[in-house]
Amino acid sequence: MPPPLDDDLAGEMASIMTELEAMYGNGRHCFSEDECYDLEAFENIIDNSRDANELLKAWSGWREIGKPMKDKYLRMVDIGNQGAQDLGFEGLSDLWFSQYDMPASEFSETVDRVYEDLKPLYEGLQCHVRAELNEFYGDDIVPNEGSIPAHLLGNMWAQSWQNVYDLVYKEESVGKPIDITQVIADKNLSEIDMVKISENFFLSLGFDPLPDTFYERSLFVKPVDRAVVCHASAWDIDSANQDLRIKMCIEKNEEDFSTIHHELGHIFYYQAYKDQPVVFQRGANDGFHEAVGDLLTLSITPNYLEQIGFATEAEANLAKQNEVAFLMKKALDSVVATPWTLMLDKWRMAVFNGELSDDELNDYWWELREKYQGVKSPNERPADAFDPGAKYHVPGNTPYTRYYLARILQYQFHESLCKTMGFDGPLHECSIYGNELAGEKLRTMLAYGQSEPWQDALESMIGSREMSGTSMLNYYAPLVEWLDEQNKDRTCGW
Repeated sequence: MPPPLDDDLAGEMASIMTELEAMYGNGRHCFSEDECYDLEAFENIIDNSRDANELLKAWSGWREIGKPMKDKYLRMVDIGNQGAQDLGFEGLSDLWFSQYDMPASEFSETVDRVYEDLKPLYEGLQCHVRAELNEFYGDDIVPNEGSIPAHLLGNMWAQSWQNVYDLVYKEESVGKPIDITQVIADKNLSEIDMVKISENFFLSLGFDPLPDTFYERSLFVKPVDRAVVCHASAWDIDSANQDLRIKMCIEKNEEDFSTIHHELGHIFYYQAYKDQPVVFQRGANDGFHEAVGDLLTLSITPNYLEQIGFATEAEANLAKQNEVAFLMKKALDSVVATPWTLMLDKWRMAVFNGELSDDELNDYWWELREKYQGVKSPNERPADAFDPGAKYHVPGNTPYTRYYLARILQYQFHESLCKTMGFDGPLHECSIYGNELAGEKLRTMLAYGQSEPWQDALESMIGSREMSGTSMLNYYAPLVEWLDEQNKDRTCGW
């Protein structure tokens, strides 16, 4: 948020931003004096429970923290718009989208066009998941048509559905995916061990090792003596002097194993452009930064897991026999996140532009969630609800379109790097681990930082200046075929 020139307003904004961050980071809700939950405790229920009533209680409980944020958030937006105007922009929307080297309206049209490519894939996935949840929970809880109640999808924000994988895909006796969470437990890996494995991925591509200070100054384990925001993040404190850090309360599971790869993507991006002038020490656009981290997760294939000792050759070959299982698990995170990452800033831009009354903020949030995700609130929301506040990036003022761009770009990057290394199989089987040709091409793009328009950086990687959903569709082609067969007698859409 840009501070206005008026010192009093700037001070007020700084105070509000600090308060909102603290309200989220310290957020907890008590149903009674001896029954209190913070986000971690609520997430443990949402991620693992199959009791619809228990899930609804946890889902609703966490959203209580958003209510007191509403007035502060709106006041911050008012001051932020003044700050943007003081910088010569029409308002916050104009400022936030100014980094994309094209008018905001043109950029919005571009991201919408790309999503049109992907809608059939997402709608097919939503249709299948809804049908399977209907079979498990019954018509009274999950109707066989329309949107899916948000509390049943295994994630506090329904932005990933991987935790309901076992409900929506019945694994065949042959071709079982590798259970990374179980491997981590069997090997008794520490949090730092998990980070070292992720670092080794980058070393295999020819990147320089991380400095010792990275391990000395990063936060890997949730402290017991103080409250912290556990949302994973990477920090370029002073890359010129090798002060790079991540802040993350690592849990020993598959999700965090993947997240560590993602966060180190940011760290190695910081290293790659550290010799650029300070003004260019950032990603080609903010979506590139997220895409580099997400790119690495596409290389966590059975072959990669075999190479790092997480699977035997026989286990890796067995996992590859059921490609639909592998792609389903991946799609329940990556594909599912695509409309979510698109809609969040659509809501925020409407707020920034003053298009909504105070009473419409929450209703519009759920209108967009139904429109794009086919997900609905599981209960009638109270008049004072401010559900966007229950997502870190809203009170934390973190732009979200970057995550949408990352979902698209990671597949374009992946397909290009796989072609560079001469890979000739199904795209989802390609891992760039250990290939220095791919590493060199990746480092070349990263080293640009923001010294060139993002379209130039994209062209250096894929040979085109256009974002496209084609690479994602190529990656999931076997899953699309399978979903079409599963859904042929179902009524899809919402």
